[in-house]
Amino acid sequence: MYNLYQKFKKYILFFMDFVIWNVAFYLSFAINKNSFSLLGFEKLFIECILIVNVCFVVIFFCFKMHDKIWRYADVEDFFYAGLSIFLSNFFFFVITFIRHNNLGIRMYVLFLLVSEFLNFMARLLYRFNRILETEVKYSTNRKKRLLIVGAGEATNIVLREIYRNSGNEYLPICIVDDDRSKIDRSVIGIKVRGSTYEISQICKNENIDVILFCILNINSPDRCRILDICARTNIELKIISSIYDTLTSNNSSMPFIRYVNIEDLLGRDPVVFDCKNYGNYLIGKTVLVTGGGGSIGAELCRQIALLEPKKLIILDIYENNAYEIQQELYRNYVFPNFKINKKAFDFEVQIASVRDSRKIDKIFLDKNIDIVFHAAAHKHVPLMEYNPEEAVKNNVFGTLNVAIMAEKYKIDKFVLISTDKAVNPTSIMGATKRICEMIIQLMNTNTSKTQFSAVRFGNVLGSNGSVIPLFKEQIKNKGPITVTHPDVIRYFMTISEAVALVLTAGGLAKGGEIHVLDMGEPVRIKDLAENLIRLSGLVPYSDIQIEYTGLRPGEKLYEEILMDEEGIKLTENNKIYTGNPIKFDEHEFKRDLEDLKIACKSNDTNLIRKIISKIVPISKNI
Repeated sequence: MYNLYQKFKKYILFFMDFVIWNVAFYLSFAINKNSFSLLGFEKLFIECILIVNVCFVVIFFCFKMHDKIWRYADVEDFFYAGLSIFLSNFFFFVITFIRHNNLGIRMYVLFLLVSEFLNFMARLLYRFNRILETEVKYSTNRKKRLLIVGAGEATNIVLREIYRNSGNEYLPICIVDDDRSKIDRSVIGIKVRGSTYEISQICKNENIDVILFCILNINSPDRCRILDICARTNIELKIISSIYDTLTSNNSSMPFIRYVNIEDLLGRDPVVFDCKNYGNYLIGKTVLVTGGGGSIGAELCRQIALLEPKKLIILDIYENNAYEIQQELYRNYVFPNFKINKKAFDFEVQIASVRDSRKIDKIFLDKNIDIVFHAAAHKHVPLMEYNPEEAVKNNVFGTLNVAIMAEKYKIDKFVLISTDKAVNPTSIMGATKRICEMIIQLMNTNTSKTQFSAVRFGNVLGSNGSVIPLFKEQIKNKGPITVTHPDVIRYFMTISEAVALVLTAGGLAKGGEIHVLDMGEPVRIKDLAENLIRLSGLVPYSDIQIEYTGLRPGEKLYEEILMDEEGIKLTENNKIYTGNPIKFDEHEFKRDLEDLKIACKSNDTNLIRKIISKIVPISKNI
């Protein structure tokens, strides 16, 4: 029966309106003539009511009034309903005036008022009846009691969706908002009980099961403050996605509600780059990404694919990662273009090591490469402390191999992916990356065409080997979370920020610069661990313990982004800074590289450490 109603609902609504028009005209006519029996006015009544129905049917059809879903009607829908009724009355007046039907102005005014009133009342009653039916049906089962943060338009959308989707798991209880003028007012029947500072007490009083952060436009400090208050309640915490995420989500059950990510607690607004503008240099170019299967390299490939390169070459030694990004690019950029008869995105995968100079030479020779993003590197600090020869072979001489080929084949740009660990390094890994920067500086001074530059990252949230995946895995296993030291702090950025920085810096590069991102204030790792535990609905030091294991070999208490000698200056992009290259003896540096190569061939780790320390003094852990 319900399915039959759904199928013919449009016609049922039309029949309802048909009855309303006729009842409204009869009442208006009878009141105007002071006779409900209509004796003596039968012919005039029949002529006029036929005109009424023609006018209303035509106007309502033009405005598609029966195609609207009145259960979700808003002010605009009711405005057009009122306008359609007014126009129907207007054309009725014009036609009867031309036909000299003697009705009188009183009759026209009565009919306009009565028809408007009855149509509006019918739609309002229908709308609220459907909402009430949903609420009754919805409240019969046990739902999660929901507190919503924010009493704005996003909350209005969420509540409408909750009431529409009776199969969802939430029961809205109350709202909190820091706008004092909204307190004790309601959004679709849900009352604003207090401010965000009262969340903890309200959750206790109302037995809240879930908190939903429902503010789209808010500055980062306020967002972090409110999310921290919510997290400290140890209640399940979720957040509304952006409108874009909502529209593109494939999740049919409350698609715009997601769990809070640690990125939401970065303590600063995400940095957004105009990659379309600064990425113009990639249009029509052949681009090589070394280490293209890693977390940074793969994201580089995704974003480069959007910038219309002539060809993308993905180089990686680890075939599994390379295969995954290959299949993703096929799914997202190749197959869809085949379906719409558009030129497919051109890319290929090369399984090779940057250590293999002959293979790298052949790739440059065969592929006519224009731009290189060099992301291939060993990056795990403790592992490289125990394997310094591998750090040097891959990071130093891998970079040197690719840079030499870039200069030999006179490519346009070479961008090195470096790290803040290269600043005053305390580790072998950091020292090798600083040597890589020196190689880039050396190459830039000895080339007439290629622009060599570097980009320094902080810690990238969610990248392979970063602390967040480790912490999540430890929480999944019931702890403990291991932190090296309670005072360790790090700069953090998201993968998308890191890659956008690389692409933008490539566009800004003139040659020889080291670019860094304004990453705001550094974050204490202990605080990060505590917040991640709370976001999982658990209590730090109660449900999940945090244990301090001591700084690992090569680790610092804090990282720096520029050395004192480099200075700092702002680029035309106010979120990117550059450091001035530090001068060094190029001839001595080249001799040291030759000595380092000989030491690596014999895998003499002591000699390797000695030579590295000569090139780049390695400090003790700080």
